[in-house]
Amino acid sequence: MPFRQNTAMNWTTPHDLKVQLSRLWERGELLQPLITNQPIFPLQLKLKGPGSADLTGRFEAVRAWIAGLTAMPQIRIEWCEIRHRVQGLQRLPQSVWIDAPDSAFALLAKQREVRCFEQIVSATRSAQPALLPWLARRPLQAIELADQWPQLLTIVCWLAGRPRPGIYLRQVDIPGIHSKFIEAHRAVLTELLDHALPAAAITPGRAGVSQFAARYGFLEKPARIHFRVLDAQIKLLPGPELPIVSLDDRSFAQLEIPVRRVFITENEVNFLAFPPVSGAIAIFGSGYGWEALSRAQWLMQCPIYYWGDIDTHGFAILNQLRTSFAHVTSLLMDRTTLMAHRELWGEEPDPVTHDLPRLTAAECALFDELRDNRIRKGLRLEQERVGFHWVTAAVQAIAARHCDEE
Repeated sequence: MPFRQNTAMNWTTPHDLKVQLSRLWERGELLQPLITNQPIFPLQLKLKGPGSADLTGRFEAVRAWIAGLTAMPQIRIEWCEIRHRVQGLQRLPQSVWIDAPDSAFALLAKQREVRCFEQIVSATRSAQPALLPWLARRPLQAIELADQWPQLLTIVCWLAGRPRPGIYLRQVDIPGIHSKFIEAHRAVLTELLDHALPAAAITPGRAGVSQFAARYGFLEKPARIHFRVLDAQIKLLPGPELPIVSLDDRSFAQLEIPVRRVFITENEVNFLAFPPVSGAIAIFGSGYGWEALSRAQWLMQCPIYYWGDIDTHGFAILNQLRTSFAHVTSLLMDRTTLMAHRELWGEEPDPVTHDLPRLTAAECALFDELRDNRIRKGLRLEQERVGFHWVTAAVQAIAARHCDEE
């Protein structure tokens, strides 16, 4: 059989050995022993070399391959002797080892990074040893953060000494560290603080960078609720007869005004243009976030009407709102309104597919039609496309019905 020229491609080259070692570096396995003191050296690398047929048909290539390995000072080669029928007694590499971490780091040219990591470990072991497991798990990330590590370590120590401080991040007064630095590094600080702080200093269920302050006991920027007075007889503030007001959620929760009905709409222009209604206010909706509004228990005593898009997300938001206010009635989110605006239909890019248990039977039937694409794929009717005379008529009907009841 003629000798194939690509046979040598299967032999382990110096580059292949370096790639094997690089994988261990990228997984952090070469740096972990600096913390765990669990040695991984001597370390054997995978080696595939020439066979007997190669000694016969490509002896010079075999010699060159051996020379390439022996030229690597960082490795130790274990040899085996074979007696070949043509070449006689030959000595071939049987296995390759790296005996010490310094040899591995030299082969990868990572000595600078290793020195950097050793400094990080030393500082952490002295100031906050609870973070050592994090360093063992994420050594390369620690090296990337080397320039910021002293500040990160200082912040962790500061908060460990003042758990749940009850102040705004802006009020953290650490020399050389400003609140924007903390905000920019909330993701990694979350991981570090979860290691360093006792469970009592961490609020469970608060996760992600947006809830960093709440998780560790800082004050949060209060949620704001925007509403319009729809009745000139409700004298809330001096100035316009129908003022637009923004209040923090706690102040809104303690309002004492003669409101007999509440309308919530998700679209800002609809909010601004909402027609006047006796004894009513309009609230600018907040999508899926109803926690702030739920604190206003006085809303439990008012009829609430929710006007959202006629699409799966509109009904999902309505469903979620009813977790706080079960008595909410939908407004202009029915099949009649949908079919009357056929020429204004749009497309919903990412429909909701899970069940919504808090919908009424009629709402659920329409939601199922939308979810299952029975009318048209991805159908939606945005609330701002509904004719305004429909809004006026619907609101007037509600006002008349309540007037009769009162």
